[in-house]
Order: sequence, then C-alpha cells, then structure tokens
Amino acid sequence: MKKVVLSLLGLFLIGVAIFYVFDSENKSVSADRGRKFYEEAGMIIWDIKTKEKVVALTFDDGPHKKYTTEVLDLLKQYDAKGTFFLVGEQAEKNPEVVLRMYEEGHDLANHTYTHPYSRNVSKIMKEIKQTNDTIYSITGFTPTLFRPVEGQYTDAMIEEIVKDGFQVVMWSWHQDTQDWKNPGVNKIVNTVLKGTKEGDVILFHDGGGNRSQTVKALEKILPELQKQGYKFVTINDLIKLKMQADEKKSQETNSE
Repeated sequence: MKKVVLSLLGLFLIGVAIFYVFDSENKSVSADRGRKFYEEAGMIIWDIKTKEKVVALTFDDGPHKKYTTEVLDLLKQYDAKGTFFLVGEQAEKNPEVVLRMYEEGHDLANHTYTHPYSRNVSKIMKEIKQTNDTIYSITGFTPTLFRPVEGQYTDAMIEEIVKDGFQVVMWSWHQDTQDWKNPGVNKIVNTVLKGTKEGDVILFHDGGGNRSQTVKALEKILPELQKQGYKFVTINDLIKLKMQADEKKSQETNSE
C-alpha cells in the first residue's frame, strides 16, 4: 500500500512539473519562473498596457527575397513600422532586404542563426552572436532585441541572454496568427482583428516557407486597423512608451 501511495505521489509531482513547464495558452515551453516574474523584472516583454492606440507588428524567420519585400512595400504604403526577427543565415542570403529594412526605419532583431530547436545555452549564445555579427556587417547596426525560436526558453537561457544586453521579446498570447501553418487568409485576418487592443504585439512570419497568405492578410489588416485609429510602431517604441508610463507612475507615487 505504501509503495502504491508513493508511486501515485511521484506521478502527481511529475504532472505538476509538466503543467508548470508547458504553457497551454502560448503553446510553448516556458521557464519555471513564469510570465509575471519576467515582466516585473523587465527581462521579457509580451505586450504593454497603454491607452495609446498602438500595436507592434513583428515578423519571424526572414528575410525572404520575395515575401519580406512584399511586406515592406505594404508597410511603406501605410506608413507602418515593423520589427523583424531575423534568422542570420537568411540575412546573409538577402543583405539588400536587410539594408532596406534598416534604412526604412524598422527594428532589426535577432532570431538565431540557423533557427535551431534547441535550449542549449552555449549553442544559442553562439547563434545570437553570429546573427548580430551578420546584421552589423550589412547595416552597421547591432540588434538588442531577441526572440527565442518558437518561444521556447529556460531560466538559464534568459539569464544569459539578458546578461549579454538583450531584451527578450515574445508576443501577445491572443495575437499568434499561426500564419506559418497557412490556415487561410481570412483566419489570419480574423485572429488579428477580433482581439486587437492597445499595446498588442502581433506575431507574423515573413520567411520559413510560402508566406503569400501573410502578405494577403496584411493587405486587409493594415487598412482596417488604420481606420480604427491604430498606429503601427516598433518594439523599441513600445518599450519607450512603457518606460515613460512607469516613470510617470513613479513620480505620481512619490508626490503623494
């Protein structure tokens, strides 16, 4: 009987551990400390609380010669800025696209060099450095934003990345378009428009496969959100807004 109880207890503890490691909303492996800890520590940003009608459009896995260029054309048409989480080996193949992003005022960010499905800290840090070196060689700019592949991270990984001077960026849980699955243009559009609110970080992909659905979805999303009064800003813009709001709140608290 005692062995049965101990076995059941062991299974329960394993279940609890799995529950805490797997974030069912975000569909990704998370570190044990959780979102609340990392947001309060300023180490990871998912989105921000603001009353200003701003959203951040973010793009992973590029650049791609065709699809990223089409995305840039659309952003230019609607006076929108985006944040591109670049895969280093793709940046090397498409330096002219990377340079255009930079010259047109978009945020260039790091998304590893080969897009590995790994949480090995040493490997990830080497990939981050290689990608930053690649982007710097093209633009003279060194990114300070990083997004882990598929949003997978560990405490050790986050600590090392932040220690190296990076801000880790995720996305709003309700704004994962899952466009990489090619779910259909309307599904991508509906995912974004039905839940958009101030301070959202929206996840798209401009590389890693056929992204024609993403481009067509943006053709509908950009004018509609603009019509609703939204401005499309970079992640660094969102961070500045958050810092300003925090500073104002601190001043108000101190004056009471």
